[in-house]
Amino acid sequence: MARLADATPVILPTLISDNFLLDPELLESNITEKSRLLILCSPSNPTGSVYAKKLLEKIAEIVAKHPRLLVLSDEIYEHIIYAPATHTSFASLPGMWERTLTVNGFSKAFAMTGWRLGYIAGPKNFIAACNKIQSQDIENDQNFGTFSWIGCVVYWGLQMQPLLISDLYWSRASSIAQKAGVAALGLGYAGGEVVSTMVKAFRERRDFLVKSFGELEGVKISEPQGAFYLFIDFSSYYGIEVEGFGKIENSESLCRYLLDKGQVALVPGDAFGDDSCIRISYAASLTTLQASFERIKKALISLRPAVP
Repeated sequence: MARLADATPVILPTLISDNFLLDPELLESNITEKSRLLILCSPSNPTGSVYAKKLLEKIAEIVAKHPRLLVLSDEIYEHIIYAPATHTSFASLPGMWERTLTVNGFSKAFAMTGWRLGYIAGPKNFIAACNKIQSQDIENDQNFGTFSWIGCVVYWGLQMQPLLISDLYWSRASSIAQKAGVAALGLGYAGGEVVSTMVKAFRERRDFLVKSFGELEGVKISEPQGAFYLFIDFSSYYGIEVEGFGKIENSESLCRYLLDKGQVALVPGDAFGDDSCIRISYAASLTTLQASFERIKKALISLRPAVP
């Protein structure tokens, strides 16, 4: 989408040792007079990382130095978060309201992925620009589409056109989806007890997977503080030649191997910009996850002799 707007995306790498959180110094060193938009995602897909308020304040201080730089804050996982971590909306920081476009939706916290209901909040002039494009470009109910970046992106370009995302006024959302959204909001703040119970179940699944994968040889893991994903470093298994399969060269080939050997479907990390990792979703029952882990473990154990 950035390239369609004649902009250039610049991906800033993050490290598993830093819980995949953006280094403010790295951000500041990459911003130029051409930088126009910074994308943040917290809680993050695919890492589950959550930006603490102090870290966001440091980022806000950098943004404040660049009057033409806007921030797109993807907060769709804001209610799926594990204490003691807490969510801070970037627009709530001093001086950031007029600089921030906040995107959110009902897909994650309310398990409404099929309803395609999302929204954007921000300064009126930017929302009006989004409305103009969407009213001409989208025919049916659409969701803005969650941004899935490991860290963040700085869009470089002389001009930045509005992105094709749904807006606060529910443009083109079906009446049925809107009714469902109203029902979800009726559950109370953050989804009330219903969502709280769901998050408790997610935490139980996360704890099981973190402990289990943490005991495997050659695996590096960062404990997620939000969302429902693990982004695990399996790169120690790369380079292994498997009889009847071939060489495991990267995250894509390892995922194919685990699908072939263990009948478990995972997402290669190169889809998110980090080929050393694989994304695992724990939006499934604990029983299913336990069985899946055992299959992955069995498939990896057969490779263990070759792991340094």
